[in-house]
Amino acid sequence: SKRKRSSKKRSVSAKSTKTDVNILSPAAMENVYYISHNAVDCLEFRGFGWTGATKKKGKKGKKQKIKK
Repeated sequence: SKRKRSSKKRSVSAKSTKTDVNILSPAAMENVYYISHNAVDCLEFRGFGWTGATKKKGKKGKKQKIKK
């Protein structure tokens, strides 16, 4: 019960098609509404971020008062 493996090659005409994506479509705008918190986040998610921007800082915790 030996089986021969046929070597399947992709045909030249079977290329992956690249579709154009509209980042301003209603579906895309609804998506960015839910995932971004401000305009800078929105631009970064859409690929328009910049390297010189200040990085987000974490929230500072409350300082505990020391009793004497």
